[in-house]
Amino acid sequence: MHVAGRIEDYALIGDMQTAALVCRDGTVDWLCLPRFDSHAVFAGLLGTEEHGFWRLGPAYAPEAQPPTAARRTYRGDSLVLESEWDTPRGTVRVIDFMPPRDTDAPQLVRIVEGVTGRVPMRSALRMRFSYGRVVPWVHKVDGRTVAVAGPDSVWLDSDAETFGKDLTTYSDFTVSPGERIAFTISWQPSHRQQPALPEPETALAATEDFWREWVDHCTYHGPYREAVVRSLITLKALTYAPTGGIVAAPTTSLPEDIGGSRNWDYRFTWLRDAAITLSSLLRTGYREEARAWREWLLRAVAGDPENLQIMYGIAGERELGETELDWLPGYEGSQPVRAGNGAAHQLQLDVYGEVTEALHLAHMTGLARNDYASLLQLKLIRYLEDHWDEPDEGIWEVRGPRRHFVHSKVMAWVAVDRTIKLLESGEADGPLEKWRELRDDIHRDVCEKGYDPERNTFTQSYGSKELDASLLLIPQMGFLPPDDKRVIGTIEAIQRELSTSDGFILRYPTAGDDEGVDGLEGDEGAFLACSFWMADDLAMIGRVDEARKLFEKLLALRNDLGLLAEEWDPRLQRQVGNFPQAFSHVPLIDTALRLTASGAYGG
Repeated sequence: MHVAGRIEDYALIGDMQTAALVCRDGTVDWLCLPRFDSHAVFAGLLGTEEHGFWRLGPAYAPEAQPPTAARRTYRGDSLVLESEWDTPRGTVRVIDFMPPRDTDAPQLVRIVEGVTGRVPMRSALRMRFSYGRVVPWVHKVDGRTVAVAGPDSVWLDSDAETFGKDLTTYSDFTVSPGERIAFTISWQPSHRQQPALPEPETALAATEDFWREWVDHCTYHGPYREAVVRSLITLKALTYAPTGGIVAAPTTSLPEDIGGSRNWDYRFTWLRDAAITLSSLLRTGYREEARAWREWLLRAVAGDPENLQIMYGIAGERELGETELDWLPGYEGSQPVRAGNGAAHQLQLDVYGEVTEALHLAHMTGLARNDYASLLQLKLIRYLEDHWDEPDEGIWEVRGPRRHFVHSKVMAWVAVDRTIKLLESGEADGPLEKWRELRDDIHRDVCEKGYDPERNTFTQSYGSKELDASLLLIPQMGFLPPDDKRVIGTIEAIQRELSTSDGFILRYPTAGDDEGVDGLEGDEGAFLACSFWMADDLAMIGRVDEARKLFEKLLALRNDLGLLAEEWDPRLQRQVGNFPQAFSHVPLIDTALRLTASGAYGG
C-alpha cells in the first residue's frame, strides 16, 4: 500500500499546461487534466490510493511498502525525470516526462529501461475523475484501454499486456538490460474520437531538445548557475503556455501547518507572483515569456483596471469561487481540502506596485513598447490617487479585519514612483507635478505612521507593534536607501523577532491556537521568500558573508531535485505548503544574481 510521501519526496514533470508530481517510489500522486486548474485524475496526494494514482516500479509483495528509488535526477537541464532502483534481481530505470504540447491532448509518458539483470516490474493505474470522487468506465477500444467519465477520457497505451482487477489497471512484466517498455496516458474530451497513438521515443527526444534549447537562452553564468537554472525551468513549467499566465504552484491544499487548516488552492495566477516571476525571467534573458505575461495581463485587466483583482484564472478568468472537497481526507489529515480561492476579491493595494514595477522593468530592459500597457499603468495610478490611504488585506491575504499595512503603502509609493519615471522618459503623458506630490504624501505618511522610533523599526501596520517580513522590501524597492538607520533597524528587529531557531524568517507572528492578525488558527513554517529577502537585505547593508551563509542554508533546504515548497517547518524539519512554489524559486534567482554581482560567494 502506497502512502503519500513527504512534500519534498516529489518530483515535478509538466508540459506547460499542467503538471504531475512523482514520488520517490514511482507513484504519480497528483495530476490535473487537461489544465493546471482542472479536476485531478490522480488525487492520492490529498487522500489515499482510492482517490487515484499511477505506480510504476519494481514488483513487491502485497503486504510490503513499495520500494523507493535509490537514485533520481533530471536528465541534464530538462524536466525529464530518471529514477533508478537497485533490486536483488538487477537495476532498472524509469524515465518520466510530459511532452510540451502542440495539440490539445496532454500526455504523460513513462519508459521502463532495463539496466542490469532481469527485473520484475508492475504498473498499477487507478484513474479517478473529479478529485477522486468519480470511478470511470474502463474498457478496450481497438486494443487500447480507455477510462471515461462525463466530459473526460484518458487513454492508456503500452506494448505490455494489461489486465483489470479491483477497479485498477495492472501490467506485470520483466525487463532485461537494454530493453525499453513504454506506457503513455493521453487525455481527450470524451465526445471526441480517440487521440493519435503516442510515439514515446520520438516524444522523449523532442522534449529533451525543447528544454535544452530553452535553457540555452539563460544569460546567467555565475557560481549558482545550477540552482538558478533549475528554478528557471520550474518557473517555465508553471507557465500556462497558451496564455502566458503563471500559476503560483501546481497543487492545492498542501498544508502550511501539517494537520491544520491553512490549506489553499494555488493553481491560479496571482498578479504579485507573476509580476516578480516576470522580473526574474527578464533579468536572466527570457523576454518572450515576459512579453507573453504582459499580453496576459492586458487581457485579464482589460476594460476594468479600477477593479483589479489580486489573482485570476490562467486564462484570465475572474470567478475563482472557493469550495471544500469534503470527500478527501487531506494531506496527512490536513483539512479542509479546497478548490478555488476566496481571496480573489480581496483588496490588496500592493499588487498595483508589483504590476507597475514589472511593467517598468520590461520597459527598462528593452521589451517592445506597448501603448496599452502604458495606458493601463496610468489608469492604475488614477485609482491609487483615491484609494492608497484605505486599509486592505495586504500581501499575506489575511482573513481578519483590514488594516493599514505598511508594505501595501510602500508598494503604492512604488507604483506612483515608477509611473513618474515613465512620464519623465517622455513615453507617456500625465499630471507629473500632481503625482510627485502624491509620491511625497505617501512617503511621509508611511514614515510618520508606520515607523516605531522607540524600537527603530517599521511595523506591520499603522499603530501596531508587530513586525512583518514584507518590510524587508523597503530598501529593495528604493523606498529608502539601505544605509538609512530605519532600514538597518528594521532588518535587525526582524532578525531578532521573526527568526526561527535555525535562522530562517517567519512572515509575521501567528497566534497559535487563537485567531491572530490573519484571522486563522494554528501556526506556520518559515516563509522561504522572506528568508531570501533577508539575505538580499544583509548583502545590501554590507553584511555579505552573513548573506551568503543564509543563502546557502536556504539552498540546502531544496530537495534532491532542486525544488522548494512555500515554507520550511523548523519543528518537523521538512518542507510545507504548496509545491513547487514560484514565490520561493523567484527570490532564489534574485538573491543569486545579487550575491554574484557583489562577489559574495564561496570558492
